[in-house]
Amino acid sequence: MKTIVIIPSRLSATRLPGKPLLKINGLSIISHVFKKAEEANIGEVIVATEDKEIMEDVKKNGGQAIMTDNKHKTGTDRIFEALQKINISNTELVMNLQGDEPLIDINDIRYLNSQMMKFRSKLGTLASKISNKELYENQNIVKVMTKEDLNNFNFPEAKNFMRKVSNKTQNIYHHLGIYCYQKEILKKFISLDQSQNEIKNNLEQLRALDNDIDINVALSKSHTIGVDTQEDFVAIKKIMEYKS
Repeated sequence: MKTIVIIPSRLSATRLPGKPLLKINGLSIISHVFKKAEEANIGEVIVATEDKEIMEDVKKNGGQAIMTDNKHKTGTDRIFEALQKINISNTELVMNLQGDEPLIDINDIRYLNSQMMKFRSKLGTLASKISNKELYENQNIVKVMTKEDLNNFNFPEAKNFMRKVSNKTQNIYHHLGIYCYQKEILKKFISLDQSQNEIKNNLEQLRALDNDIDINVALSKSHTIGVDTQEDFVAIKKIMEYKS
């Protein structure tokens, strides 16, 4: 099965405007992400953006980028437009990698891709175990509840996604910003109206569950955080600068 990785990115993020171009070790966040995707080596990597500055930055750093409409409600709409514009034949799987996850592990990207192929899943994502109890209350950290315990071999279905967990029930994990779609499911997903549940929680994956599209969840090896706030950026910058 042939996979393409598309990374949606825009400058007008509400909580941290301009974050894709914030620099860590002299390289923008968006360029760190596409380089990780390229290292994973599962297929062609393209950044889909509405901003010329992002496109120029990505190209300057050796990546591919494509301009998309600035009226998209979600990143998934953006990647679908990019997919139609590129029109690469024989693509069966579309990986939607969030542009604000510079710490994503390349082995996790590969693992999700292999689980999608192995289980012939329609839509898959990643989650990690929660070790820090404060994450349950943190609304910037999205949680996923799965139908069974996650382990290194299974790929169970998600029951629900939420921002806050009041009672620590079983099978709650930290959801990571990565999705892999069968091409036809992506097409179906973006044709659906945003659900009330999705709008209320600001979580587009709920649109899939609300329309009976199963989402399978694989256990990631790493515990990454995305850059949502200034605090996240400072924390991730420290980690990456220390590692280098």
